[in-house]
Amino acid sequence: MHTILITGSNGLLGQKLLNYYATQANVRIIATSSGENRYTGSSSNITYCSLDITNQPQVALVLERYSPNSIIHTAAMTNVDECELNTEKCHAINVLGTQHLVEYCARYLPNTHFTHLSTDFIFDGTCGPYDESATPNPLSSYAQSKLDAEHIVLNSILTAAILRTVLVYGITPNMSRSNVVLWVKKSLEENKNINVVTDQARTPTLAEDLAQGCALAEKHRAVGVYNISGKDFMNIYELAVRVAKYFKLDEQLITPSTSQGIQQPAKRPPVTGFIITKAINELGYAPHSFEEGLHIMEQQLQQTVN
Repeated sequence: MHTILITGSNGLLGQKLLNYYATQANVRIIATSSGENRYTGSSSNITYCSLDITNQPQVALVLERYSPNSIIHTAAMTNVDECELNTEKCHAINVLGTQHLVEYCARYLPNTHFTHLSTDFIFDGTCGPYDESATPNPLSSYAQSKLDAEHIVLNSILTAAILRTVLVYGITPNMSRSNVVLWVKKSLEENKNINVVTDQARTPTLAEDLAQGCALAEKHRAVGVYNISGKDFMNIYELAVRVAKYFKLDEQLITPSTSQGIQQPAKRPPVTGFIITKAINELGYAPHSFEEGLHIMEQQLQQTVN
């Protein structure tokens, strides 16, 4: 039986991965996250195990118990401003947590394939969209921690893939935090005026597409860096307007702003987004358009209501 251990299984991406693997035969999934299991689906091939990746003895105990053939490492501290305000916690989770997993595997499970999630924020945003060969220049503590984690993975003896992604959106039960699409939709439904930046541009990524990218990297035992994002490039103001149009909400409530007009503790790279040709050609990655992603979200929201 092929065993895949997923870290961060309570997160949006983690839960989408569990949804995917719940339908797959001949695979055993070890879902791990800190705290209680928030996954509401049921499948005989999924086992939940609480895991704090900052706790090195706990990491060793779990990996020894399950000896996974593959690890998909999605667990991270991803709130950029919180990372800026609490750099020690950010480093402990994003860097040391990754190091604990990699060091144990390198020593005791050297044949384990390792898929690590990273971010567009490792770039300074001066010349996006980026391909995999672009030179990182992190602007925040979060970005630096994710780049440091990349180096740990790539410099190990493991067969490993780095999957960089951008502005992930989607919905799942028991979500621990929102995302930009849900924020725009909820704000406009409540007739709130929102300020949205025009000088930050991205290729927003549907969570299901990112899960597909992870599964493909695991299946092919991919090696090296891959960009896994949506294919539509837009600024955040345009994103908000497209959300409003799709859900037939009042786009007049959306006020264009600059990054300077919205004070945030951490610096954001202005223009990122990814060129995803390598993932399409080598892994068979096939992301949805932004409106297709909104349609999938709409269907899931309707199922939740019903």
